[in-house]
Amino acid sequence: MKKGLKIIGGIAVVLTLIAAGIKLSGNGYLLKGVWACYLHGNNSATIDDAKYFDSHRIAAADSVWQWPIHSHYNQKALPEKLASTLAKTGSVAFLVIKDDSILTEHYWEGYTDSSQSNSFSMAKSITTMIAEIAIQKGILKGWHQKVKDMLPDLKGAHADELELWHLSTMSSGLDWDEAYKNPFTITAKAYYGDHVADLIMTLPIVDEPGKKFNYQSGNTELLGLCVMKATGKTFAELASEWLWKPLQAQRDAKWHTDPQGTELCYCCFNSDARDFARFGKMMLHQGNWNGTQILDSSFVLMATSPALSPNYGYSFWLDDTHGTKVFAQRGILGQYIITIPEYHVVVVRLGRHCLPKQNNAPEDFHIIVEQVLAILKGE
Repeated sequence: MKKGLKIIGGIAVVLTLIAAGIKLSGNGYLLKGVWACYLHGNNSATIDDAKYFDSHRIAAADSVWQWPIHSHYNQKALPEKLASTLAKTGSVAFLVIKDDSILTEHYWEGYTDSSQSNSFSMAKSITTMIAEIAIQKGILKGWHQKVKDMLPDLKGAHADELELWHLSTMSSGLDWDEAYKNPFTITAKAYYGDHVADLIMTLPIVDEPGKKFNYQSGNTELLGLCVMKATGKTFAELASEWLWKPLQAQRDAKWHTDPQGTELCYCCFNSDARDFARFGKMMLHQGNWNGTQILDSSFVLMATSPALSPNYGYSFWLDDTHGTKVFAQRGILGQYIITIPEYHVVVVRLGRHCLPKQNNAPEDFHIIVEQVLAILKGE
């Protein structure tokens, strides 16, 4: 018995020394990553990881607008190809809005229309929307305003040239490695670390901005920091005041923060399928929500048109593979808000993973668009 206790005590001492060494090495974020992922049976971030993060509440409005139910609600079974793809990718929610009414709605794994999960990079589009509203309000001067106006300590040979639009279009020239599986990259440090703002500000602008598309989460975090510096408010406060309440969301949402209270602006807006769909409806109506113009229609057109990549605008992914224009908010595990203007349709899919890329989007994204179009055409 005593021998066993000594062994356990020795292991505890060794683990404590290892943890202390990791912290002293500047890689303390690894401890949180191991705890939130591996010690809970995962090998990367998950849709349910909000419980491992600090967060800020995004307050909903007192006056709630609820989705009407379409006259053909859930009358048709999902096509086999679509159903099998949704099952294969661990989907937890699938929602189709047609003519501003819920046409099709399905949930799995105990999820319901009120179950919230992590949006991951769908939040990039939300951050860009908030920056646009700051411009509309005159708080920011415009998309061509210099980033150093808000962040004078920005580093790098090309820091003086960086403008807000470079951040939204992923063309900043920032020294950032967008790698998700390697625990030692800047992406992991930003996600699990203690000081996301301090971390981002150590990274230089090494290439000339506005010349090359390079998808980097750090761009969106810089954009969020600019807006927060200009307004003096947290991003969750701005999201609530400028988007969530005007969209008459049904439930409070939340945004992950680091321990200092800075939102991870490039990811981690947590909500449910029905409330996420509000973003699609607003964009479908050129920035208008039930008579209230939240985003300028000219911005919606700009955001959903190619910038430096034929597949990316101002934080919106673009696609016309299936014969009609589609734009979308996308998250790394297959979180989608897909808007199909020609058919007046918004599709939301939430789930645990996606398939490999094909034609600049995950294969399941293409299958969802293809199959939804087939449903709409009565094929």
